[in-house]
Order: sequence, then structure tokens, then C-alpha cells
Amino acid sequence: MNKIKIRIINKSKSSLPAYQTEGAAGMDLYANLDEPVIIEKGKIKLIPTGLFIALPLGYEAQIRSRSGMTLKHGIVVANGIGTIDCDYRGEIQIILINLGEKDYTINPGERIAQMVINQYSKAVFEEVEVLDDTLRGEGGFGHSGV
Repeated sequence: MNKIKIRIINKSKSSLPAYQTEGAAGMDLYANLDEPVIIEKGKIKLIPTGLFIALPLGYEAQIRSRSGMTLKHGIVVANGIGTIDCDYRGEIQIILINLGEKDYTINPGERIAQMVINQYSKAVFEEVEVLDDTLRGEGGFGHSGV
């Protein structure tokens, strides 16, 4: 398992992000709030974490929904998976949307999302006239059945 050091400033009242189990890929992030915030059903809120990080070049942090919040309350990261680029130095804030059937209250210090650190590659495009053939070819959505 590859480990990297990430510099972090914690201006929150919560502990640093941490893996909950040995095999966990994501670290929990906590709401840095002075008072509870209500996310009305169908609405979006930006929730601060109080965390600022400096990722090494070639790494990103992905912000993902917590499965329990999604299943039990319909609370998800609004942009699917949020990306924190290695050159971003602002506060990590989580865009949450309530897809549930009733309003949901985010409490100070509540676990609101997961952060996964990934290494990435940069693409260099080579413009061509023709692509190589494959068995799938141009088969799109549902081409192999339901």
C-alpha cells in the first residue's frame, strides 16, 4: 500500500480526516459548523470542513458521498464526485444535496463526506483520422443487453 504525506491546516473543531478501518479507501470529513444547518428536501448547501490541504503534484483528492447518509437520508455530494486539484489551497467545502423525502439537519462535527486520495496521469492527445477497430466498435449504451 502506497502512503504519501499531505500537509494540512485544521481550522475546525474536529479531528483530522482518518480511515475508520485498515482496508478503508476513504477518510471521513466533518462539518465545521457553529450551529446546525438544515438542508431542505431538494435543496443544496455548501458545508465547510475547516480543512486546507497541499497535495503533491500528480495527486487529487476525490470527495464522495457517505453511503449511510445516502441510503438513510438521501444526502449526497451534489456534483457526484468532487475533485480537489493539487494546486488548490482554499478550504475544502462539501456541496451536499438532499434527495430524500424530508429535510435533514447537519450538526456540527457530523461526518458528511469521504475523501479519497488518488494519483492521476495527464493526457496528451494525438489527433488522428481513424481509430483502431475493437470487438465493441461503436456500440453504445445498452449495446450488450440490459
